[in-house]
Amino acid sequence: MDKPSTQLLASQVGGHAGVMTTEDGSLLIKPALHHELAFYQKLQQDAALASLREYTPKFLGVLKLEGQVDPAQTASNSATGVVLEQIEGQKESIVLENLSHTFLKPNILDIKLGTVLYDETASAEKVARMEKAARDTTSFETGVRLTGFQVHDNVTGKAVNTPKSYGKSIKVDQLAEGIAKFFSVGEAVKDPANPPTSTSGLSRETLVPIVETIRDEIKEIRAAYGELEIRMVGGSLLILYEADWERAEEGVKKFLADDGDGDHEEADEEEDADSDTEPGKPPKVSPPIVVKLIDFAHTKLVPGEGQDKGVLLGMDTVLKLLDDRLAELTVGGTRE
Repeated sequence: MDKPSTQLLASQVGGHAGVMTTEDGSLLIKPALHHELAFYQKLQQDAALASLREYTPKFLGVLKLEGQVDPAQTASNSATGVVLEQIEGQKESIVLENLSHTFLKPNILDIKLGTVLYDETASAEKVARMEKAARDTTSFETGVRLTGFQVHDNVTGKAVNTPKSYGKSIKVDQLAEGIAKFFSVGEAVKDPANPPTSTSGLSRETLVPIVETIRDEIKEIRAAYGELEIRMVGGSLLILYEADWERAEEGVKKFLADDGDGDHEEADEEEDADSDTEPGKPPKVSPPIVVKLIDFAHTKLVPGEGQDKGVLLGMDTVLKLLDDRLAELTVGGTRE
């Protein structure tokens, strides 16, 4: 079988470099440590993690070096019918769904969660370095750091990236500013030759239900995560929403209208139906938001040790930031 055609992921805003995507953009191929692969496999099989499964990217298997599919294992994955084989002694590459594939212009934010940035295998030198990194950034006090994000410019249509250095440089009282940059209010571009003052962001009418739904999704993730005895070091919340004005408006009307509980099961079914009509292309209208937990290289179950208070603190911080942003958007706040 021929090696599948791949390319570097253009929309990566956090994590380590080297993530690839298939030619059609639907799948990610990510170099992974053994522990991350083991956690994804456990996530599919362990009943204790069932409540968390829907809040993570779909795991499709492991890619062997030559990129060949193992026919003997193909039927063993109940979710996708695809399992890829690894080569003994080689670093694995896990295959995941590309969460940005259904978006025309995805705005993407990676929020690193937790107050502890090292696991029990870290050397004394690394522990000291990571403790200093947490205290020197917003991680230690709030359980979050804005790892990086991209927001599309309404005039050029191109994504404008804010790098990791921004999240490392800001203080706790500047987190709200970062959230406002990501969830910005824009103006319609009627004449590209005379662009509006704000060249990124959606209309307030479209942005508010998107932020509300993202907040509700994170509340559900927090509830599911809070029921587990688990430790996630270096993991993130990945938040995506549609930046294209027309598509975002359509998505809000179709999937978010009168849907205050953030339940997208019916929306997902409709999205799948749309995808079937246009093979290899994103659906014409899809849910305008996605929120998932990602990056599990240092994640494990810890029976008897209780909740992961540092990660839960981070989720609470994000919820507070979103509530504050909604207050600005709905009560006429000044931060745009």
